Amino acid sequence: YLNSADLTPKSQPLSWHTRMKIAVDAARGLEYLHEVANPPVVYRDLKASNILLDGNFSAKLADFGLAKLGPVGDKTHVTTRVMGTYGYCAPEYAMSGKLTKMSDIYCFGVVFLELITGRRAIDTTKPTREQILVHWAAPLFKDKKKFTKMADPKLDSKYPLKGLYQALAISSMCLQEEASSRPLISDVVTALTFLADPNYDPPDDIEPLPITVPNFDRGISLGEPEEVKEKFEEKQVEDS
Repeated sequence: YLNSADLTPKSQPLSWHTRMKIAVDAARGLEYLHEVANPPVVYRDLKASNILLDGNFSAKLADFGLAKLGPVGDKTHVTTRVMGTYGYCAPEYAMSGKLTKMSDIYCFGVVFLELITGRRAIDTTKPTREQILVHWAAPLFKDKKKFTKMADPKLDSKYPLKGLYQALAISSMCLQEEASSRPLISDVVTALTFLADPNYDPPDDIEPLPITVPNFDRGISLGEPEEVKEKFEEKQVEDS
């Protein structure tokens, strides 16, 4: 279960290293689409429910219904109607319909944060200010003393502290509001490959970057989660 909220009384939460293994497998799937496929492919709908796990918790990407051929040559983006899932969608894509590989990087940052925190991208059972994962996490990324509060409580503190810091750092880089500030997926894969190694000892000086809460649509101020979601979906209809 990618989200601890989905656990049943008989199921067990995923261990820290299993979560890191899932993350690196998913990142390798994106790496193939972005850097091996010719022309490159933008997945466009990366979310927890589109990651399939086998009995060994090896992860594969599924459901390519929204995948789009990416920009080639001197083109910087593909302009298309806004599609995807609210809570995961990159802000620049939601606002303009300009799609790049960096849009997938933002989605991956949300999924990775779900793995770290055990929370869903959108969870209406939480208090209003905690319903959108990125909104809940944004103020915590600004205070090192609060980093441990972002770890899934069901891990019962069974994770390497420096590993948590590095995982949060990777997620925060992917969640930068400016697309140009996000890392390439190959760099994410490299970092996660180390992090998934139980014997890896991360450096002491790694700290997550602050993130900002994006405004997901033109002229739409972020209010109640359900209200914003409705406006996001309305925009998808307008752009169709």
